[in-house]
Amino acid sequence: MTVAYFSGKRRRAAAAVGAVSAGLLVLSACDKPTPLATVTVGTKSVSSEATCYDDGKAIKESLIQGCLNKKTGKTIKVGADDKVRFGVDPEVADNGWTLFIGGQQAEQEPYHNTYRSIPGNAFFQSQTGEVTSKAQVSIVETDGKKLVGIWHFVLEKSS
Repeated sequence: MTVAYFSGKRRRAAAAVGAVSAGLLVLSACDKPTPLATVTVGTKSVSSEATCYDDGKAIKESLIQGCLNKKTGKTIKVGADDKVRFGVDPEVADNGWTLFIGGQQAEQEPYHNTYRSIPGNAFFQSQTGEVTSKAQVSIVETDGKKLVGIWHFVLEKSS
């Protein structure tokens, strides 16, 4: 009986090709992560991937209101005198982004920088003038008139 012998060099080369092939197969099965948005207050930060995102394409009209009204998001405590800093990935800034508070658009024009800050007390008064202890804030990526991504955060008033 004859047994085929491969030299050590050939075995290592075959193992390397197999490892690379397996690695590429695993990577091709992964979804590309959504861009991140971050809220920072003082030295504390929370980051999140988008709640609603379709790989940079416009969100379907039928899904937008449900996405905006989701009561979810990472929570961060905010004092009335704190500055709340919002940050987005550069690709989000290129399209433009606006803030929504409680599911309602808070700004008319999209912002095109990756970073901005707003006084904390701006988030804890309702439209009727009532003082609230929590605010659902959404960062909404726009592309013209279309919504592309929605990130949710909860700002909780610290005592």
